Amino acid sequence: MFEELSTRLEGVFRTLRGRGKLTEASVEEALKEVRRALLEADVNFRVVKDFIARVSEEALGHKVLTSITPGQQVVGIVHRELVTLLGAESPTLELSGSPAVIMLVGLQGSGKTTTCAKLALHLRKSGRKPVLVGADVYRPAAKDQLAQLADSLDLPSYTSDADPVSIAQQAVARAPRENWDTVLVDTAGRLHIDDELMQELERIRDVVKPVETLYVADAMSGQEAVHVAESFHSRLGVTGIIFAKIDGDARGGAALSIRAVTGIPIKFLGTGEKPSNFEPFHADRLASRILGMGDVVTLVEKAQEAVDGQEAEKLARKLRKEAFTFEDFLTQLHQLKKMGSLSDILGMLPGMGGGKLKGLEVDDRSLVRIEAMIQSMTPHERQHPDVLNGSRRKRIARGSGSTIQDVNRFLKQFVAMQKMARQMASGKLPHGMKLGIPGL
Repeated sequence: MFEELSTRLEGVFRTLRGRGKLTEASVEEALKEVRRALLEADVNFRVVKDFIARVSEEALGHKVLTSITPGQQVVGIVHRELVTLLGAESPTLELSGSPAVIMLVGLQGSGKTTTCAKLALHLRKSGRKPVLVGADVYRPAAKDQLAQLADSLDLPSYTSDADPVSIAQQAVARAPRENWDTVLVDTAGRLHIDDELMQELERIRDVVKPVETLYVADAMSGQEAVHVAESFHSRLGVTGIIFAKIDGDARGGAALSIRAVTGIPIKFLGTGEKPSNFEPFHADRLASRILGMGDVVTLVEKAQEAVDGQEAEKLARKLRKEAFTFEDFLTQLHQLKKMGSLSDILGMLPGMGGGKLKGLEVDDRSLVRIEAMIQSMTPHERQHPDVLNGSRRKRIARGSGSTIQDVNRFLKQFVAMQKMARQMASGKLPHGMKLGIPGL
């Protein structure tokens, strides 16, 4: 979403950092470009005006202009102000009550039902016992969709043929008997100008008394998401925002504006279609991504979730014994895929933002092809790559839908990886040698 904005800002800051000394005129010129980039990214114009004013006040100070690295100082100021704009406080989800009731609201098509399932999965990972409650009686098959999502994630769900208020009330009453400690109420999407349906939400709120009322905002809807959030907040007292679909190609202005305009904290981000593509919102991390600084903390967290500790120890022992096989590589591929797409992973590395991946072919299908090649090998071949003669390679190519050239290229890359692994294990990795992913 923020790729275009990141590219523009990276260009401005590259120019600033390239100058040994900054003048007020050069800083003001750079901030004009920053202002233009933010406005073109669909950030609310009042938010941009206040943001630039705060940055300008700090950046034009004597301390910055006379420092050894003035360009870097300006980047640091922009980063701090961006964090403030997005909400510097750490996101927290209120889970008091027995059960804790969370109500999800928003427009039709904003992604509430999918987001409800993602939030439930996130809560279960942290030790909670959530239930998904289908209170959308208007959209055809909405309750069936929620039940199917719950089944696919091995989560409980509840609904009935009653009206939405009664469904929510029944679920809360049933929670203690079923040992559910968190009730997630998926409400029907509605226009904020539809007074009758908004009154229904108010009745649900008054009956179940949610500890959180979360507005699910479609990040693709632009500034309209900001105006709608204000309307929902005035009627329901929204306690937090979940931005869905931030992996889309919208300009990102709504995400940068909504906290400043409404005062409602952003609590979660939906980062993709998979149930696991969901993460708590951290203003400093998103600001770093936008400014091309990467997000190593989130990358490490994803790795900790995806990587099995025992498997990692086992692999470390094999590396020390110089016994890295195709079987080990296949295990690593599976764990890498759990972390998300290659472009997402690379985008979290410092210096890889700001559109720097545009000229780089990042094709997740290459990993699928490699996986197919390994799975076309016999168990003996996976453990002993040296037995792969011409006829075996032809069989692997046919079995994986690849060409013999693809197989040969992969085997050559794997041999290089084995050599690198041996050198890493012995502490003799040549200076300047970089780790690579075959197929990338």
